Amino acid sequence: MVAAIASDNPTATLPVNEKLFRAISTSVEDALSMGGLVASCVGTSSVPIPGNGTITGLIGVHGSASGFVTVNSSETLAMKVVGGLLQDDFSTLSAQIIDGFGELTNIIAGGIKARLSKSEFQFSKITVPSVIIGESYEIAYAKGLEFICVVFELNDPNAIMLDQRLLRVSMSLLRL
Repeated sequence: MVAAIASDNPTATLPVNEKLFRAISTSVEDALSMGGLVASCVGTSSVPIPGNGTITGLIGVHGSASGFVTVNSSETLAMKVVGGLLQDDFSTLSAQIIDGFGELTNIIAGGIKARLSKSEFQFSKITVPSVIIGESYEIAYAKGLEFICVVFELNDPNAIMLDQRLLRVSMSLLRL
């Protein structure tokens, strides 16, 4: 099964940077396809959207532009995505899922890095990913950052609740 981002032009009515959107959406598509998963872009924002998921991967990026990339999902979606990447089934949150979610964050950030390499948003260094578990946190963003959040819905007929199907990828960058 090939991953797909199903949307004709999700940025047509939203004020997000098209170059950043394409870098994120293609990187997510490539990362999910490694596990045979499909997702559709269901929204974008140029302002922070609180993540409802309980797992957040966070990775710093540095170069001509510096900032960070976050990947947020529910435990259910994290187990599905990491299970797809590892070709295994998981029913509970474990150290393996947490490590795998950090690696998913790394794969997505690496894809974004490659796609932005010849742009004004290029960065050459990526930090080691961190994974936050829990719901009670906020990320404060400095003024002057280029911000984008792209929300994807995973095609999973077994996930009953919407939040169990959503993957949010956010990026905030300051051009140096």
